[in-house]
Amino acid sequence: MARYRRMFIFIVVDAVLVNMALLLALWLRFDGNIPAQYYASYRSMALLFTLVWLISFYAFGLYARMWQYASVSDLLSIVGAVTAGVFVNISLAYFYMEGGKFPLPRTVFIIAWLLNVVLIGGFRFSWRLFLNREIHFGRLRAGRPVLIVGAGEAGAAVARELNNQNNHHHVPVGFVDDDPAKQKMQLFGLPVLGMREDIPRLVDRYAIEEIIIAMPSVPGRVIREIVEICRPTGAKLRILPGIYELIDGKVTVSQIRNVEVEDLLGREPVKVNLEEIAGYLEDRTVLVTGAGGSIGSELCRQIAQFNPRKLILLGHGENSIFEIHRELSQGYPELELAPAIVDVRDAASINRLFVVHRPHVVFHAAAHKHVPLMEENAFEALKNNVWGTFNVARAAHDCNVRTFVLISTDKAVNPVSIMGATKRVAEMVVQEMALKSKTCFAAVRFGNVLGSRGSVVPIFKKQIASGGPVTVTHPEMTRYFMTIPEAVQLIIQAGAMARGGEIFVLDMGEPVKIVELAETMIRLSGFEPGEDIEIVFTGVRPGEKLSEELLTSAEKVNSTRHERIFIARPEPVDSAKLNHFLSVLGNAGWLSEEEAVALLQGLIPNFRKEKWNKVAQVG
Repeated sequence: MARYRRMFIFIVVDAVLVNMALLLALWLRFDGNIPAQYYASYRSMALLFTLVWLISFYAFGLYARMWQYASVSDLLSIVGAVTAGVFVNISLAYFYMEGGKFPLPRTVFIIAWLLNVVLIGGFRFSWRLFLNREIHFGRLRAGRPVLIVGAGEAGAAVARELNNQNNHHHVPVGFVDDDPAKQKMQLFGLPVLGMREDIPRLVDRYAIEEIIIAMPSVPGRVIREIVEICRPTGAKLRILPGIYELIDGKVTVSQIRNVEVEDLLGREPVKVNLEEIAGYLEDRTVLVTGAGGSIGSELCRQIAQFNPRKLILLGHGENSIFEIHRELSQGYPELELAPAIVDVRDAASINRLFVVHRPHVVFHAAAHKHVPLMEENAFEALKNNVWGTFNVARAAHDCNVRTFVLISTDKAVNPVSIMGATKRVAEMVVQEMALKSKTCFAAVRFGNVLGSRGSVVPIFKKQIASGGPVTVTHPEMTRYFMTIPEAVQLIIQAGAMARGGEIFVLDMGEPVKIVELAETMIRLSGFEPGEDIEIVFTGVRPGEKLSEELLTSAEKVNSTRHERIFIARPEPVDSAKLNHFLSVLGNAGWLSEEEAVALLQGLIPNFRKEKWNKVAQVG
């Protein structure tokens, strides 16, 4: 009912406006002295002219638009509707002239066209301004005043989205931007109020309750600086996700989230060669082992975007495979998915899987990776990380897989932990296979990923949520960090660059002190370290180093055509020792920690040399 009432109002106002336009056009044409015959012609045809324009307006959809959101396309519709009405009315006027009466001059219709565009368009855009003014003031009374940091495309998208909301929760007040050229300018009717150092003053002046950082492509350093400026203000701090999270380029309020530690550690967005990646993934059968894990599941999500023929989701845990299979089934209904509950240590099952599906590309992400846990379960680490890698790599060789990529770790460099040593041996397996196989074998080595299961970030979050304390092993402990999507993008790019035998090393940026990471997370949660939440040092755990490395002292590094990916030149593998290692491991029923260390020392002589003075003979 309200819709028809609104339409009736618009029709009545339009009828008045088109007649005003005609009369004003006559008045202007004859300098305010309209000849009687022309006025009589107008009166005799006014009803017909009015009907023609109203029908034209209806045909162009002017009565079915929400004018509070009027845009340039709506203005073009008005111009089209007025123009169509003018042409029809000119035709009617000349047809009427044949009856011997006085027609209206053609210049009157030209002037009337311009006046109609102004009056009809002006009325509708005034309606928009009126409604938006009412909405704005209504929201200002009920909503939260918001300051947007960044007056670029992302900031404009955030302002547009907030203005178009119907829930009245947020009211954008203005922008902050460090570009001097943008100062005192306006964007969507909102002013640029100052630079980042003005934020505390603006929060006080405009009673800002929420600050949204809309700068998705800036480095983490800039985000950290802005967070430090905003933190003392007490305003709630939120952020637009990074570019890699905005897949479709569209911004919605649901995507604006609280600032996370990942935002503070972020670097420049990863640039990948989409054409090169598509060349080896599109219309191919791709296998991901460990597909239910943090890295494996993200690999599956990103691979699915490149239209593979089939995606095999291999994992040992049924629940995690069920979850990623369901997610991809909903997101990519046309993609053929093959969930496979298989243990990589089971050579027969792995071989059967390869024979049935014949994958073209394999990403081997399955691994035991928790350092302290593997210290207590050394044999399981060996069986899963080394024997499992050997099984999958051997099956890939036997089935002539085109590309095999091992997901390795910086803990494989000068390893002191069982987990790190097993991953270094897995790299050796890949290096050795590359020498004798037509399959392109490669490994990708990188540091910690933020948000993965068992990493410090989710642990710190739980500790903060429970009121502390936050536990850190050592005040000088440092680690390299990378976001999961960022790491996976580089892994896929490295796979496209592989030619056989490479160990790719990802640029991890600068190492981060774990204690500083803990302090940052406490502050982001609204607390003060040492006052509200205590930080407790618990001591270095078995197998941990104070800092990780990406290369050994003997390894050199070569650059690649990608600025964030490098190639390590590792020491050559002793084939006889590696084959002996695999033979012993394949036949062993169980090994103690001492036996496992002794076996690893046969391949990595310096591994725990200071701890174990003798090399046990195993096998």
